[in-house]
Amino acid sequence: MAQDLVSMASIATELKFTPVDTIPAIASGIRNAFNSHKTKPIAFRLMQLRRLYWGIKDNEAAIVQACKQDLGKGPFETYLAEIDWCTNDIVFVTQNLEQWAKDEGAPDIPLGNKLLNPRIRKDPLGAVLIIGTYNFPVNLSITPLVGAIAAGCTAVLKPSESAPTVAKVLQHIIETSIDASCYTVVQGAVPETTALLEEKWDKIFYTGSVNVAKIIAKKAAETLTPVTLELGGRNPAIVTKNANVKLAAKRLLWGKIMATGRHVQVCISQNYIMVDKEVLDPFIAEMKVTMKQFYPNGAKNTDDFGRIVHGRQWSRLKKMLDDTKGKIVMGGDMDESQRYLEPTVILVDSPNDPLVADESFGPLIPILPVEDLDTAIRIANEVHRTPLGLYPFGNKQETERTMAETQSGGVSVNDALFHGSLPTLAFGGVGDSGQGAYRGRSSFDCFSHRRSVTSTPGWLESMLDVRYPPYNEGKLAKLKKMNELKPNFDRNGKVTFSLISYIFSLGAGSKTGGLIRYAVVLLTAFGLRRYLDGKAG
Repeated sequence: MAQDLVSMASIATELKFTPVDTIPAIASGIRNAFNSHKTKPIAFRLMQLRRLYWGIKDNEAAIVQACKQDLGKGPFETYLAEIDWCTNDIVFVTQNLEQWAKDEGAPDIPLGNKLLNPRIRKDPLGAVLIIGTYNFPVNLSITPLVGAIAAGCTAVLKPSESAPTVAKVLQHIIETSIDASCYTVVQGAVPETTALLEEKWDKIFYTGSVNVAKIIAKKAAETLTPVTLELGGRNPAIVTKNANVKLAAKRLLWGKIMATGRHVQVCISQNYIMVDKEVLDPFIAEMKVTMKQFYPNGAKNTDDFGRIVHGRQWSRLKKMLDDTKGKIVMGGDMDESQRYLEPTVILVDSPNDPLVADESFGPLIPILPVEDLDTAIRIANEVHRTPLGLYPFGNKQETERTMAETQSGGVSVNDALFHGSLPTLAFGGVGDSGQGAYRGRSSFDCFSHRRSVTSTPGWLESMLDVRYPPYNEGKLAKLKKMNELKPNFDRNGKVTFSLISYIFSLGAGSKTGGLIRYAVVLLTAFGLRRYLDGKAG
């Protein structure tokens, strides 16, 4: 489809912001499209997703060029973390959407209430707003959009103005691939985003900083609009004396600067590393060896290592490096003209150091020596109680204890950020590192409402007469007999055991479970009898 390819000349032009005075009409159009019920049929959703897939595939070259221009990303990481991530996500969703969208039987329903056919229906939330970010500008815009389309929502996407070339390519893909009356792009910065937040949405999905998230959440609260916030955190890595030091150094360096994309600026990478003093020296030594292996000619002289997105971020990172009281033990080279900052390891002596206390969101790797695991866990909880990620390295007992005594959005045991690189695993924060989750099935759930439904047949009326007035003792006794659950514990909270109940329920613990077990026993006995009769004959 040559007519759908974005021209390289158009990429070079300046990003045009959407006029603020047109935003109310755009939002109204998206709401009206949802109210027309156009997006609800599964066939329509699947067609939009398939067209979006080809829109991305047909514009791969433009995406690669745009990511290089905006972020310094090479083709390898652009395909791996942007293009292939999104296209694979679309394929996975299209293969499973019909099953996800089906009504589900409601769990934990007593046998008597099953006559009401209780079930869970999946309804789209409505018209949604998706606000993307710049470090993975394709992935973190398209992936939530895929979830919105799959759920049957209409959507406005606001890409990050900090990756302007990518924003233009995304707008072209969406405008030429999928239904423009249901899905559109608004370009802009603070004024345009502010205008969007003035509109009524049925869901707002935001990826970015905590400070902006607070503004969005506060505005959404005015209209009780639900939000999904994908933020960041001061994510700790913990390396105990029982860890494989060589492996830990290699994986944590990979997680910060290389791997699946531009991890010099990714919210889920470790913000600092706590290392047991017994293995501190060998850990730093392995960091240096690994750095040489990753970049034999230096990080500055390879396409595999990107640049900071803009001058403001570069200056912020340089200031953090200037303000630290720590000692640089690896790296430290920088070039403002290229927005280059070499991967830099800094040995710090306090959790109050700015490199630990603040989120760097850059290629700075502070190492804080600790006496033992107790100290590491205490510091992790003091620095940030609910980070986005946690990365414990040690034996099984140590990593299990670390998870039990901390909180985080996700955990990669003996690895760096790997839980965040599985495209079908639910991803999200907790506390002030975010709320809500998405990816794979969770993206569909993120933009869906699980609607409880019952259907009451007319012939049940004789059983339901207890609910109608006038009320009397007889109706109350009947109601209690129908509804009251008997506890399996005494006044002291101790579990009681009834041999009679155990026998009648065949150890299932409930009437429903007992009936199921009796049915299985009877069917097994019947089948065995038929088998023996047949054998005897």
